[in-house]
Amino acid sequence: MSTEFIFRIVGAIAASVGGGFLGRWLANFLRVSPEGYVIVFALLGFLVGLILTPYATIWPLRRISFRLAKMPAERLVAIVLGLFIGLVAAALLSLPLALLGSPFRQILPLVAAAVLCYLSVVILVSRQNDLQTFFSGLRMPLSASTSESSANGNSGEQFILLDTSVIIDGRIADISKTGFIRATLLIPNFILSELQHIADSADPLRRGRGRLGLEVLTQLQNDSPVPTQIMDMDVSEVRDADSKLVALARHLRSPIMTNDYNLNRVAELQGVSVLNINDLANAVKITSLPGEELKVKIIQEGRESDQGVGFLQDGTMVVVEDGRSLINKTLNVTVTKVLQTSAGRMIFAKP
Repeated sequence: MSTEFIFRIVGAIAASVGGGFLGRWLANFLRVSPEGYVIVFALLGFLVGLILTPYATIWPLRRISFRLAKMPAERLVAIVLGLFIGLVAAALLSLPLALLGSPFRQILPLVAAAVLCYLSVVILVSRQNDLQTFFSGLRMPLSASTSESSANGNSGEQFILLDTSVIIDGRIADISKTGFIRATLLIPNFILSELQHIADSADPLRRGRGRLGLEVLTQLQNDSPVPTQIMDMDVSEVRDADSKLVALARHLRSPIMTNDYNLNRVAELQGVSVLNINDLANAVKITSLPGEELKVKIIQEGRESDQGVGFLQDGTMVVVEDGRSLINKTLNVTVTKVLQTSAGRMIFAKP
């Protein structure tokens, strides 16, 4: 027997009793025999209660429970705490309001409770992130070792947030196997949703990149020695994934690992530490010094009129002066200048 059926029966019986009393009152008002009115209104009440009870009980409760289940934990705590603070303030205010004359002493305490609860909930929900940070700070153990690690800037280093670009890049799976990463890798749900959206794209190129990212996540969870977790925490104040990731990194005091240049800049401007795999790759590359000789094949024209462009085996671009006429030829070049940025490394050379 389902819960909805039980509620329908209870509601039908209650509506039937109410309909009977309504029929008796109407019969007395019309000064006629009440038996027929009582039976008719009781049957109508039973039918109405049987049909409409779920609309007034089960379905609103299901909708409320669904919204509560989807609501972020920090917002739910802020709402409950706001209601509690509002009710306490209303209880304190009801003492002087009870001294007023009738009908103000009956009406004003209810109005004050509603207004104070509403204001408390609105204020605490608008500052829910600050509230969560405050309670997180209270839960931190106030030991000497914790204070020392915080002073050294080590707090929050046990987690690393991954961006969509670094997952699609794929090199994080190989880096995690080397043992250089000791922190737990966190993938927020909104990043996973963005990755799934890319994998479902109609564009074959985007679809392939999204599926590659999902395969990388599977490797991280199954084959990597580094712990990898999917987290449900969300930031409801912002919509785009990059802003959510930066806000979440500020809250957790954790760095972001990304290859996205724009996200890199935005995060640094907001004081969030960024781990860029391109920077790591540039750091471990063998540096080419001016005057060193390289062997490269010119494969295309450069941006300038006399330039040719080739690539080393690791993908580094080599711009060769006076190389346009040497396209499709392999030659020895001398390095003249090296540019190394977060977007990659570029070598300028001449034949």
